[in-house]
Amino acid sequence: MSVTLRTLDARSQTPLAQAPFHQWAFPDGTVWTQFYRLTDGYLLRFPDLTDFEVPLDGRTAFAWPAPGVSMGTVEHLYLNQVLPLALSRQGKLVLHASAVEIDGAGVAFSGDSGRGKSTLAASFATSGSRFLTDDGLQLNWLDGQCWIAPSHPSVRLFEDSQEALIHRAVDLAPALDYTSKVRLLAGEAVAFCDRPQPLKRVYFLGEGTAASLTIEPVRPAGALMELVKNSFLLDIEEKQLLAWHFDEMVKLVKLPIYYRLDYPRRYDDLPSIREAIARHALETETPPT
Repeated sequence: MSVTLRTLDARSQTPLAQAPFHQWAFPDGTVWTQFYRLTDGYLLRFPDLTDFEVPLDGRTAFAWPAPGVSMGTVEHLYLNQVLPLALSRQGKLVLHASAVEIDGAGVAFSGDSGRGKSTLAASFATSGSRFLTDDGLQLNWLDGQCWIAPSHPSVRLFEDSQEALIHRAVDLAPALDYTSKVRLLAGEAVAFCDRPQPLKRVYFLGEGTAASLTIEPVRPAGALMELVKNSFLLDIEEKQLLAWHFDEMVKLVKLPIYYRLDYPRRYDDLPSIREAIARHALETETPPT
């Protein structure tokens, strides 16, 4: 990852003169991130937590934590929110998705928050496979092949998922100020793949309402909508960046690798779910009819 984090002294989040040009909010309307333009870059404000400034080239992130906010929280926000956005300023394609390596193939899971991306990645990583990223899936093209770049070696899980999946001692990152999720560091209990892997499958996760495992092919138009919806883009209004991003999306959806995946969200079912995904992921791709 080619972004440098520089953490500065704590400072209060004073109001800005201009309104944000974009913001992310939780389903209940609570603002999570505000996006502001500066003369030479951007300010990303996580209310009551941290301000990050990102120059136009996206190669550095300057962090000003709010008073009393821990360094663990700053690092967590940087790795999972700011870093993927900064990489988009460098012309990197980054998606909201987790990914694992299965027999030399990169398999990605994309979907809205709460769909189980991290749980799937951790389930594979504790059962003989290795994870490539918990979120912030970076893709690169090389000689006509799309590759998944490994991200930071940690996985975020809620306590119930940790207790169900992790049965050995595991190192934890410092606790966070705003969420009960814990960040598990890679090691013997949670295997990490630190080398790029060729992208073999992308599974868009359903809501968990299926009575049993379902895997259905997704047409290019549907895949395009999902990929656009789950992309990291720092400036959603910059025409040149949007044109480049759309071209990358069109190129990506030409690959016959997209499927909709749904299954009951029961921990006891995960071994059979993993087995079915691994078996399907290693089959020969066939374009949807």
